[in-house]
Amino acid sequence: MTTPRIALTGLGLITGAGDDVEKGWSSITAGTSGIRTNTLFDTSELLTEWAGMVTAEQPSDVDRCYALAATAIREALRTSGLDLDTVDRDRVAVVVGSSLGAMPTLEGVHAGLVHEGRLDAQAAAASQLPCVGDYIAAEFDLRGPRVVLSNACAASAVALGYAAELLWKEDVDYVICGGVDPLASLSAYGFSALGALDAEPCSPMSASSGLTLGEGAGFMVLESADRAVARGARPLAELGGYGLSCDGYHQTAPDPSGKGACAAMAQALDTAGLGPADVDYLNLHGTGTPANDASEPKAVKLLFGSSVPPASSTKSIIGHTLGAAGAVEAVVSTLAIDRGTLPPTVNTRGVEQPFGLDIVPDTGRPGAPEVVLSNSFAFGGNNASVVLHRPGRPGSAPRRTESVHDVVVTGVAGLAGAARNTAELLAALAEDRPCFTEVEEVEGVGEVPVGRIDVKAASRGINPSRARRMDPLSLLAAAAVADLYGRHGKPSRAEAEGTGIVFATGYGPVTSVLQFHKGVLQQGINGANPALFANTVVNAAAGHVAMLHRYRGYTATIANGGTSSVLALQLAARVIARGAADRIMVVIADEFPEQALATQAGLPGYARTARVVPGGRTGTVLSEGAAAVLLESRESAADRGADVLARVRGYGASGEPAGIGRIGRDGEAWSRALRAAMAEAETGPDGIDTVVSAASGYSLVDLAQSRALRLAGLDGRPVLAPKALLGETYGSAGALGLVAALSGETPRGRLLLSSFAYGGSYAAAVFDTGE
Repeated sequence: MTTPRIALTGLGLITGAGDDVEKGWSSITAGTSGIRTNTLFDTSELLTEWAGMVTAEQPSDVDRCYALAATAIREALRTSGLDLDTVDRDRVAVVVGSSLGAMPTLEGVHAGLVHEGRLDAQAAAASQLPCVGDYIAAEFDLRGPRVVLSNACAASAVALGYAAELLWKEDVDYVICGGVDPLASLSAYGFSALGALDAEPCSPMSASSGLTLGEGAGFMVLESADRAVARGARPLAELGGYGLSCDGYHQTAPDPSGKGACAAMAQALDTAGLGPADVDYLNLHGTGTPANDASEPKAVKLLFGSSVPPASSTKSIIGHTLGAAGAVEAVVSTLAIDRGTLPPTVNTRGVEQPFGLDIVPDTGRPGAPEVVLSNSFAFGGNNASVVLHRPGRPGSAPRRTESVHDVVVTGVAGLAGAARNTAELLAALAEDRPCFTEVEEVEGVGEVPVGRIDVKAASRGINPSRARRMDPLSLLAAAAVADLYGRHGKPSRAEAEGTGIVFATGYGPVTSVLQFHKGVLQQGINGANPALFANTVVNAAAGHVAMLHRYRGYTATIANGGTSSVLALQLAARVIARGAADRIMVVIADEFPEQALATQAGLPGYARTARVVPGGRTGTVLSEGAAAVLLESRESAADRGADVLARVRGYGASGEPAGIGRIGRDGEAWSRALRAAMAEAETGPDGIDTVVSAASGYSLVDLAQSRALRLAGLDGRPVLAPKALLGETYGSAGALGLVAALSGETPRGRLLLSSFAYGGSYAAAVFDTGE
């Protein structure tokens, strides 16, 4: 079956260059800088006071991140002509890229804790990264699948890729997709500590003496081209394809050879059925740092040879908007196609481009680009490229968007709480022994149980020189992968270099963020530790694992609370199925320092004893956890003689506008995810042999899932409830359930993983162990 072509029918944009699309585009094409003095916080200790700051006043009762996103989405919906009241909201997805999320609020909460010993648990819980998607869903009453991607500065370019995967499979009718990040002192101090900020407004691809931070949001309405035509919408451009790769080289610097970036560009074009000769304009990552501005031209020349098209950096006008950059620049690239103008690079300071690129200096240039390639690169060696082209433009080769491979599981491993590896985890499950064995004092609450992983013990065997640079989240992820290889065999070097990594987490590198910010709060710039800052990005763990194992393939990072495991497995399976990767290591981890435990224990539903009975109103226990699942095509598994543990059969995801931190009690939205997974797996409730439950002992969750199972026809099917012994591990919960089901005494047959995330997001997956 031919997959749909993807049309962009609505655009929304707010940056320092302007508070809507028209104002922003006018400033960009005129070469008018949106970089100005940052008045949001004190910059006196930083390397610069310049920033691409949004000047439109934002509401004081909403975090700046949420407000910027809402502004851009309203404009995207308006310009698309899409009336949400006339469509099936269950089939409208939310896909967002962000590096910081509601960091301004989190900074305030943490300052109260550090300076006054006061923790606002409600505000902390409502400002976690997954809440960006939850806020959008509630604000616009969207009920489709929901996911937040967080590959640092490539986040929203990766989000566009995820949106494409949903539309190619026709999981949804529309995707509200984009990226958002606010200016925040954490990132400003971090980049200043790294010496990466330019003292003056940045000069990308010219003087290249540092970057300038920016903020903003870019959002698009994506839908099939046929659907757009049927409703009378005018496509502005088409999203032809995307490509992702990891360097596996360094945590903050790109591979100087440019090979990884070249691979991402080549994959994006290949997916779109295009080649380098088809590209008319390049929107460069172009940050202004010496490392990027030397490596990106090398990558471009590796791909294009001597025939490099015009290539500019719009960051010279709006600054580096971090996780929003990929979406912001996709909006700009779409406008270049639709309006017939090439955006410029400004502030060249009279310096010639050292590599001889045509960077469209000073002002926009009339042109008629039919194909645009937009680059976004990030910490951890993450490379992302997106292809946008004129609506209806034929490719020079077939597109690579259809499923052509079966996907199988060839390795699993997991650790949780006191179980430091898979063997200990399986022993605990077999002996009916809880893994949450520690008790800690929480101020204002008292003693509570918690599952703690001995990170040092779990990560033994990791190269000590590497381990010293890794934070707890990265060490947990690395320990899970090492355990998987110990159980199922290690790949050859060639196999490793062909392996991708999709990392997922419920809540990210909490320890690194808190430690770095505490240093800033207590000592200012002298307390801004650059080594800690490198680990504050959510995808840092993926970068560390890639360096440890020489992964060079596809990479993405998901931060979506409790649905993260299943969404990561879904993404990896879709990519492998259409031949864009042979194998992908899916790694999920969460660590919960004392502040995280205090936040959780201060909210309803936390257990007071180390006895959890799913459905029994005992309350839930927080537990640290990590899992690794190796997915590959059946052909790849056969070629290397790998044992097949299960076949991937189907996925489903759904959402509801429950509001941040909430879920619906009726189970209706949850049941839609369960039914969708069974539909893709071409099975009904009677074909499911085991339900791997998300029940955790918290009555609100357990009752909602019970109702969802009944609505999906699954009431009475055999159930495995691993959280009774593993605890609530959030991000890794679904994958740990799969580990338990595939490695324990569960009867062979079809497994259905059930997962939820606070905020009203649900995901399910079907695996078949009987083939």
